[in-house]
Amino acid sequence: MTRPIAKRMCEFLREPAFPLATGHLRLSQQRAGGRAQSRWRVECSQKTQLRSITASAKQSSGRNTAENTGDVAPKPGMARFMGPRPTRLVVAITGATGTPYAIRLLEILRDLKIETHLVMSKWALATLKYETHLSEAEIRSLAHTNYTARDMSAPIASGSFQHDGMIVVPCSMKSLSSIRTGFGDDLITRAADVTMKEGRKLTLVIRETPLNDIHLDNMLFLRRAGACIFPPVPAFYTRPKTLEDIVDQSVGRMLDTLGLYVEGFERWEGFRKD
Repeated sequence: MTRPIAKRMCEFLREPAFPLATGHLRLSQQRAGGRAQSRWRVECSQKTQLRSITASAKQSSGRNTAENTGDVAPKPGMARFMGPRPTRLVVAITGATGTPYAIRLLEILRDLKIETHLVMSKWALATLKYETHLSEAEIRSLAHTNYTARDMSAPIASGSFQHDGMIVVPCSMKSLSSIRTGFGDDLITRAADVTMKEGRKLTLVIRETPLNDIHLDNMLFLRRAGACIFPPVPAFYTRPKTLEDIVDQSVGRMLDTLGLYVEGFERWEGFRKD
């Protein structure tokens, strides 16, 4: 039986994708030969075939099934063999400050044709209205598949669901603590726990200051367990001129931790001679 919250999500996912508001989070473009070309490029650490998932391929249930993807369902008792799957990342947003980082990350992943699975906590929904002009629906339209934090039956809650890594951006200290103890009381912390047990990449963009002993101990424990602890500290050697420059540089470094190389922000190349 379909849950009421699932019905509401189904109604949302049937809506056409919102055109992105341009604003300060717009993808940087450069002109070359009279044509606008994206500054962002990707090279996967593993040469996985990238495949574009169009808005029309979004499932009404937010899930990938044989019925709504057009694939032929396997016959009973027969193994189903498939070709290379698209590069796939799980993106989680918690209630800590830093929603613009998550939005920029989703924009770039969308333009790179990376399949994204997004889950937002209830406190993330409460915080975003103070940090961005985009609505919840507009943010969700950036992802290929959306889940609610209460949907513990979602595919990303299982290790059998294959993906290439997960990033929690921003990551609150509450979520950090839950991930450290394995207390998967919502889909975000459960998906992070599964990501670690399967030996996949997990990046936690922690947002808190100052830090106490408990925070630091949790970070050290998770780092030793294989997670990447990523405080979004600006790089001022690039001499950023706008907030967009700062966000882009941090997001580019986040993608580095997930094995994705992008261009579009300045990297350190040694001392200048000028």
